Amino acid sequence: MEAYCVKCKKKKEMQNGKEVTTKNGRRMMKGKCPTCDTTMCRILGKK
Repeated sequence: MEAYCVKCKKKKEMQNGKEVTTKNGRRMMKGKCPTCDTTMCRILGKK
């Protein structure tokens, strides 16, 4: 899954992406940037 890295300021393919649910019930993909190892997040649509 592709996400935006805030540190690199580019869209990249995230590594080890996992789907999680936030406190308010939204779905989100969370993973790591392949270049700088920063946490990347992408909000997904509602089911």
